[in-house]
This record gives sequence, structure tokens and C-alpha cells, in this order.
Amino acid sequence: MALPELDTPQATAPAPAPARAVGRTPATALPEVRWAALAALAFLVAFPLDLAGAPGWAWGPLYAVCYAAGGWEPALAGLRALRERSLDVDLLMVVAALGAAAIGQYLDGGLLIVIFAVSGALEALATRRTADSVRGLLDLAPATAVRLTGVGGGAREETVEATALRPGDTVLVRPGERLPADGTVLGGTSDVDRASITGEPLPAPAAPGDAVFAGSLNGTGALRVRVDKDPGDFVVARIVALVEEAGATKAPTQLFVEKIEQRYSVGVVVATLALFGLPVAFGADLTEALLRAMTFMIVASPCAVVLATMPPLLSAIATAGRHGVLVKSAVVMERLGAVDRVALDKTGTLTEGTPRVTAVRGEETALALAAAAELPSEHPLARAVVAEARARGLRLPEATDFAAEPGRGVRAVVDGHEVRVHRASGTHGDTAVEVVVDGAPAAVLEFSDRLREAAPGAVAALGRLTGTAPTLLTGDNAGAAARIAAETGIDDVRAGLLPHEKAEAVREWERAGAKVLLVGDGVNDAPALAAAHAGVAMGRAGSDLALETADVVVVHDELGAIPAVVALSRRARRLVVQNLVIAGVCIGALVVWDLVGHLPLPLGVAGHEGSTVLVGLNGLRLLREAAWRRAAGGTA
Repeated sequence: MALPELDTPQATAPAPAPARAVGRTPATALPEVRWAALAALAFLVAFPLDLAGAPGWAWGPLYAVCYAAGGWEPALAGLRALRERSLDVDLLMVVAALGAAAIGQYLDGGLLIVIFAVSGALEALATRRTADSVRGLLDLAPATAVRLTGVGGGAREETVEATALRPGDTVLVRPGERLPADGTVLGGTSDVDRASITGEPLPAPAAPGDAVFAGSLNGTGALRVRVDKDPGDFVVARIVALVEEAGATKAPTQLFVEKIEQRYSVGVVVATLALFGLPVAFGADLTEALLRAMTFMIVASPCAVVLATMPPLLSAIATAGRHGVLVKSAVVMERLGAVDRVALDKTGTLTEGTPRVTAVRGEETALALAAAAELPSEHPLARAVVAEARARGLRLPEATDFAAEPGRGVRAVVDGHEVRVHRASGTHGDTAVEVVVDGAPAAVLEFSDRLREAAPGAVAALGRLTGTAPTLLTGDNAGAAARIAAETGIDDVRAGLLPHEKAEAVREWERAGAKVLLVGDGVNDAPALAAAHAGVAMGRAGSDLALETADVVVVHDELGAIPAVVALSRRARRLVVQNLVIAGVCIGALVVWDLVGHLPLPLGVAGHEGSTVLVGLNGLRLLREAAWRRAAGGTA
């Protein structure tokens, strides 16, 4: 039959506005940095005066300022630890500095205080910058929103605090504004720059039915957005909460270091007292014995060892977070690098999880008529038909007399034609619907759950990283699983699994000594996510249970980010080992030098605290953008 001709204007994509840069906390805003700067300034002024032989009243007060500014916080921390019956390395450093001053080595003690204060400032700055990289997302979301009340032409605009928005509210986002809430587009089309949220380099189209995130930058079109979540559940808020939780968590290596720190510190104190008391008991010079003992206490303190583990792991967490991968703790970041087997779910993980039109068997005009008839429907297949028609640039005529036929489809009158869209027998195992116009078949539309574009590359990259080909674990039928496995290059397929069977498969590998990375998105994946050495959930399509159970959330379902974060974790683990070796070698060499020879106190201070600064800076290397590019390029 001849179908009516329809106009097919092509939309022009608007140019996205540039994203606003995320700000960082100024270094001077941190009290640790300010106190360290004051201590360093006082020392740098006193040092030349002391060396030049100026009178004590000229440089003495400056040294006092240096000791007070750089030492009061470590002293308080150490005293608090003593009240809890533990010995803190901070207190060891302050005691060593005061001991040096007690024997007239004001310069040496001041140098120790300054270097120790600068080390603490660097650690505080690294921690704050880690938090800034993700907490800055909150600054991207506007403080206010334009909420619409009423309907149609009588709708009124009111400006409200973004925190006052509630699910069901409708907000208006004008061109060039940032979205104030997570929600669904109800009206309007535009391009939305989500780079600050997901790391996507290009703007994504936004049309009715599309999900959008708070903090995204709207392009040149106006959007009406229905708020879907409370402000505390917006993506940016969840990222902040989870990263704060991650920063408070200690990795296994760090816990081990802290476990031995108490005994080690007690051992250092005992050895220091012995190095001072025994020589004095046998007639050695008091000043020389005290100086030797203070030098030993300084070089033997485990500051560098304590600082060796957390900076690399926290830096890796921050870098992953900037690229849309939320690692919930330092423990998880460390575990990711140890995985040697990968299992993936199918629907919503390797595939997009929503039906898409894969074939139109008939005239294209029939697709436009079907989309116009389906537009009022909330059925997933109806949304797929509408999306395909819009993707092809088809004009959708106005539909009247819409009616849903439960279990079959819909019918409506479109441009004077009766249009029915109802289920038909699938072709090649795919879901299909038939379009009937004025009682005559006009087209058959076929649907399938489309494979994610990045799936084959991600599967191959994970196989290279672990040395073992990934496995597909799915509750879907064997035929559908085999098709997806063939498209992604997976040979090991386990289909038709119930949730507990997925979990048991993971436990079986774990019992055999494997460390399993499980990637999923649904409620049925939650038991396996919990059983795995590390679980990864797809953030956009994932169920709440999967997101809560998983250790890692890929915010925008970018599969290519998973092998990248595994490679990044391996780099972080290597940096931890490097730092521990650097710290151990430096401490060992300085201790031996002090015990068998004569180690000058200034050299001992510089060597010990220099190694502390070195391992701290080494750990911050993963904050650089190049670290993610290298990981994403497949270089672990």
C-alpha cells in the first residue's frame, strides 16, 4: 500500500558550552601548610644569623617560633596517643628535636621540625587534593533551580534551592545552564556535556526520556527535566559520600604497618635509652652520648614506612573518580590489582540492557507512524521505536485516540490513518513487532539488546591483564548468551544461572585460589558481587542492591574503564612496594651508620625526613592525568 509522505528534517546539533574547571583548595587554606610555612620561614631567617655568629637574642626567638609552629600539632597528637597507652611516631620526632635543642643543637632540632612539618603538610595537601578531585563535583551543581508548577500554559516558574527539590518535581534548564538534579528529560532536546561527571570527551544528546545528571552542562536547547531522586542521592552526592568513606579506609598493607608501628616505636625508645644510658654508665661524655641517642631516634623512626602505602592508593582512587570510576576504599584499590580471573554478566553489562530497533523490514515511513502511535506509551519497546525514529530524523505526526492493548501493543490515529503496533513472531530469535496501517501490514520492526560498543575491547584487555580469558555468567538462555559471547570473544559461557549459582561459581574459583573480578548490574548479580574478590557494578543501569554490594561503580557504564582501573591499581601496588623499599633502605643505612660509625645529626635528619618526603611525592604521581592515559592504553 502507498503510505503518506512525511517530512524528514535533519536536526542540527548545538555546540556545547565549555565545562567549568573544578576548583582546588588553596594550599594556604590548610592549617598544616600554614604552620609548616611559618616554621620554615622562621628557620630560614634564623639559620644564616646563627651561622654568622649573631648574638643569641637575634636568632633564639626565631628558633623558638620554628619549634612551636612546627611541633605543637605533632606533640598534641603524640600526647593523645599516650593517653590511649600507645606511642606515636609524631611524639618521637618532637622529643628528638627537643633533645637536640637541649644539647645546644638548635639548628639541627629546627631542621628536624621543619622537615617533619613539611612532610605533614604534604600529606595533608595530598589528602585534600584527593578529596577535591571528587568533592569538586558538588561545586558543579548549581545552588538554585527553576521549578515549574502547574501544567500547560498556566505553568509558573519559581526559583528554589537545589537542595529543596524532590522526586516528581519538574525543573526548567535553559541553554548554557548546569542541570540542578538527576532526572529524566520530559521535553526539549539539547546536547549535554557530562565530561565533569562521566569523563566523556563529547557532549551527549538529551531528548525526552533520556536520563541526565546534576552538574552536567546544557547546550543550546531548553530542557524540562523531571527530578527522579532526592538531592542526597544525586550522582555527585553519592560520589562524594563514597570517596569520603574510601579516604577513611585503610588498605591491608597500611593496617599491617600500623600494627607493627606501636611495637617498633617502643623498640626505638628502648634502644635510644640504651644508647644513651649504657655509654654514660661506662664513663662516656654525656653530650656525645645524648647526641648519638637522639640521632638514632630520628633515623630509626618509621615515618617513611607509615607514609609509603596510603598516598599511592588514595591518588589512584582520586584519578579513577575523575574518570567516572568510583572505587569505594583503599582496600578495594589494592585488591583490584591482584585479580587474576574475570567473570561478566550479560544483560546490562556487556549489553546496554534496553531494547533497540535493529532492523526495519518495510518502508521507513511506517517507522514514523509507529513511533507517533507509540509516543504516549511507557513500554520499553515503545520507547525503542520512538528513539529509532528520532535517531533517523523522522518527523512524528500528532497522534489521537491513543489506546493501549494490554499484552498486544497500541493503536492510534496518525495523520488520519489507523495505526496498530503489536507483537509479532521474532526473526532470528529477536523480539519483533508488526506495524499495521489502515488494516494492512506495513512493516516489521526487530529488536535486540544491543552489545555495548566497548565490550569486545574491554574483554580482550581484561584477558591480557589477568592472563586468563574472561567468563560469561548469565541467567539468560544459552542461545542469547552464545550470541553475545561470540561477539565479544568469550569462549567460556555459563548460561541459565540462578543468582545463587552465579555466586557459587565465583566461590568455586576463589576456593581454587583465584582472585575473581565480577562485573554485573542487577539484583541477581548481588550475591556474586559479594562473593568476589572485587565486584564492579555498572552505575547507570545498576540496581540499588548491586551498587551497594559492589566494591567499584562505573558511573556511566563505560566498560573500557574497567581494565583501566585494574591497570591503575597495579601501578599503585608497585608504587607501594617501591616506597617500602626506599623507606627500608634509607632507615637501615642510617641506623647502621649511626651504630657503627658517626652519623652527624643534620645528615641523619636530612636523610630520614628526605626519604619521608620522597615516598610521599612518589605516591602522588598517580594524580597526574598521564597515569590514567597510561592505564587506559593497556600499560599496567
